[in-house]
Amino acid sequence: MPAHSAEPEGSPSPAAFKTRLSVKWDSLSNNTRGICWALLATFLMAVMSTIIKLLGDHLHVTQILMIRQFFMLVISAPIILKGFPGSLRTQAPMLHVGRVLLASAAMYFGFTAVINLPLAESTVIGFARTFFITIFAVFFLKEVIGIHRITATLVGLLGVLIIVQPGNGSEMSIYSLMAILGSACAALVGIILRKVSQIDQPITILSFQATFVGLIMAPFGIYYWVALDLTDSILLLCLAGVSWGAQMSNIQALKFGEASAIAPFDYIRLVYAALISVVIFGVWPLWTTYLGGGIIVAAALYTLHRETVLGKKVATGTAPSKTH
Repeated sequence: MPAHSAEPEGSPSPAAFKTRLSVKWDSLSNNTRGICWALLATFLMAVMSTIIKLLGDHLHVTQILMIRQFFMLVISAPIILKGFPGSLRTQAPMLHVGRVLLASAAMYFGFTAVINLPLAESTVIGFARTFFITIFAVFFLKEVIGIHRITATLVGLLGVLIIVQPGNGSEMSIYSLMAILGSACAALVGIILRKVSQIDQPITILSFQATFVGLIMAPFGIYYWVALDLTDSILLLCLAGVSWGAQMSNIQALKFGEASAIAPFDYIRLVYAALISVVIFGVWPLWTTYLGGGIIVAAALYTLHRETVLGKKVATGTAPSKTH
């Protein structure tokens, strides 16, 4: 009697499936791969904001940042030590200095806004980062932005404006201003990441931030220190893991895709924030959030479609130059 096959007939083996997936991934354009990484990064960032908001009820933002960076360094330690000293070798030390300082400012302003503003509001204001990063990409990275990408970004911004409803007479709070400043600093960090990710390893980039942002926050975190309970410790550990994953995904996104190409996909985080607000905080978004969110998703999906089409044209040699 013949031996039975380990796999059902017609069912691909795990190795074959992995090979097919790898071939499919390699066939995508660099911008499309960057977009895929960006989608993962934005989801993890939404989870990160939720954890920060829960911790911020009784912990100071600098204590949260200090402990978060320490845990991220511990998580990264095995990879750092395995490749040591190469894992800490950089060809752009001054870019890393600027990145660490800007990242520290972006985290402090951004985390403070998340803690003190409603999650949806802080998320929406954070989308100003898309505007900043598109402008900075033109000036610092000399990227050429085509009509399709400009249109997708503007349509996504329209969705944000529908949600914010400017001109309703409400005053901008100090926390809203901090959210905007945090967005500008985060955009500059993204521009620097675009540069250093071409010459340094991802673990090197993450290690510098995990180490030095924590050191910058340490004096303030110690001054505002509050004793941790078991729930705080678990949340902080989860925060470190999610943050590590988000940053690694973001680094990969910027490594593969142009900064202005992946920028519209930051809008997807609003959808995540709306869902989390309902499930975790019991806050239902207004109808304008649904309308604006639909426009944002449509703009992001259109950009993904355009990049996929462009990738196919590049593969066949029929792609137009810089018109996407």
